[in-house]
Amino acid sequence: MKGDPSIRLGIATDGDADRFGILDADGSYIEPNYIIALLLDYLIRVRKLEGGVARSVATSHLIDAVAKKHGVPVYETPVGFKYIGELISQDKLVIGGEESAGLTIRGHVPEKDGILACFLVAEMVAREGKTVRELLERLYAQVGRVVTRRDNLKLSPEIEAVYAAKVEAIPSEIAGAKVTDVVRIDGTKLLLSDGCWMLFRKSGTEPVVRLYGEAPSDARLAEVMDAGRKFILG
Repeated sequence: MKGDPSIRLGIATDGDADRFGILDADGSYIEPNYIIALLLDYLIRVRKLEGGVARSVATSHLIDAVAKKHGVPVYETPVGFKYIGELISQDKLVIGGEESAGLTIRGHVPEKDGILACFLVAEMVAREGKTVRELLERLYAQVGRVVTRRDNLKLSPEIEAVYAAKVEAIPSEIAGAKVTDVVRIDGTKLLLSDGCWMLFRKSGTEPVVRLYGEAPSDARLAEVMDAGRKFILG
């Protein structure tokens, strides 16, 4: 893609086609978090679909900002697409998605569909006449910039032994901001006073904690992730 300026979009699915991958015109990978937010905006603004949006607890709050822009509700679910599928079956959603590259839309099957996701992105890019990055920058200008990240933290036997107690004893302040809320629908998610958040989810099969973070800039995100890493491993 980098060597051919005539290519405007790269789309792919995994082997069973339930997850999607998007490359922009310059060959850069666009994370699913951002794609879900862009498609929510597109489906409401251009296709005029009605309803809310569902996202897992680990998925970007950029989706919440787009939902606020359009005045639609956000449903936060545990990780696992079956929870989003239930809301699709109840006809409550315009779109539902997870940061792990699964999504579906109103009137479609209550399961993630990578082929649908790819075709929706192709439609959006063609109809809007802009690259994915250009569309994302336009959205940022409207609702604010958001950057996300996920790291895997390997636990020693000693740290794993005290992990459960540690996430029960949440400090009042972390990463230089006050903890305004703690969400425990799946893991432990800390909402911070400056709009950032971090989430700890322990693997059920290995001594690993998945650390998710979100902030308005790369520099602030680095601070959030570092604070989360030190909280678990320090």
